[in-house]
Amino acid sequence: MRILVQKFGGTSLSTAHAREHVIGHIQDALANVYKLVVVVSAMGRKGEPYATDTLLDLVRKNGEGLSARELDMLMGCGELISAVHLSSLLQARGMRSTVLTGGQAGLLTNDVFGNAQIIAMQPSRIIELLEQDQIVIVTGFQGKTSQGELTTLGRGGSDTSATALGAALKAEMVDIFTDVNGILTADPRIVEDAKPLVHVSFAEICNMAHNGAKVIHPRAVEVAMQANIPIRVRSTFSKEEGTLVTASDAIQYEINPVKDRFVTGIAHFANITQIQVAAVEGHFDLQLRVFKTMAQHQISVDFINVNPSGVCYTVFDYEAERAVKLLKSQGYEPRALSGCAKVSVIGGGMNGVPGIMAHIVEALTDEDIGILQSADSNTTIWVLVQGNDMIKAVRALHHKFNLYK
Repeated sequence: MRILVQKFGGTSLSTAHAREHVIGHIQDALANVYKLVVVVSAMGRKGEPYATDTLLDLVRKNGEGLSARELDMLMGCGELISAVHLSSLLQARGMRSTVLTGGQAGLLTNDVFGNAQIIAMQPSRIIELLEQDQIVIVTGFQGKTSQGELTTLGRGGSDTSATALGAALKAEMVDIFTDVNGILTADPRIVEDAKPLVHVSFAEICNMAHNGAKVIHPRAVEVAMQANIPIRVRSTFSKEEGTLVTASDAIQYEINPVKDRFVTGIAHFANITQIQVAAVEGHFDLQLRVFKTMAQHQISVDFINVNPSGVCYTVFDYEAERAVKLLKSQGYEPRALSGCAKVSVIGGGMNGVPGIMAHIVEALTDEDIGILQSADSNTTIWVLVQGNDMIKAVRALHHKFNLYK
């Protein structure tokens, strides 16, 4: 069977007008002789009747006593409403469909309610329905434990549901439909001349997602990458192909074999705090004590620099006060700078290319932007800047690497 997985987010399902576009994409897939699995999120965003955050507000007014298990049962309602409503629309147009919960679709998870991990896929029921020419509509964001308990997959869970199903079914493609036409070279709310990307590699989009781009969740990309299932990020409101995400830049080179693309895009992440801890003379366990303390108290650390004079790293702003108190309780005198931003220059073609860092420094220096910290990998260079310099930094780097062309 030629299987296609389509995933539609909340904004794609929130209005009658949007749902007409969803039905159009489903009809296009059927016309191309695909067997179709459709993964849906809850309809709309916070404040709208069936959005997950709206459902949570119903119980939060009663206090914080509800267990994670019961919260998962509530959070799974929005996707079920979306799935059944979409099924009714398809049935009214003569398209046979069956709704499955994540658990019925075969997504087995551990029992970490609220942020469950998929441990096995058993899609036999989906395959039976596809063989009967049914459109299978699956509630995203959820699975079940070996004891049959409903679980949710955490942030970006519907994306992860879609790519996990794509991998298990050996789908030809996974289409992720959003309210933007693919992946852009930067956030269009900051950079007006950001351009859509025709093709990116799994590694590039993983780095973009980890560093602030919100088009697709990195965990979903990692699942697709392991199974080598291509992803397309597309707009619900357009017939355009969007951005193709695959294992390498081979397709990009086929499209344009002359132009070298060292940098793919610029991503950013705001509201982080830089913490510096100086080493105490004669003590050699600074790094161990600092990072063990953070780990023991479930504080996520990032942007880590370690040297003989001390350690420097970042935490989210909302964790900064607690992190500083913990360090002081260990006898240290940390320095904290809040309201910072991490700006990332990402590109699979930059590895081994001289001059990329020089271009970054030049672009920021020309705008009088100080670099507080930097780090790099083979596909990404990160710089930490003051939060009020973030927008200017993103625009300067986007222009410096000619991403507007």
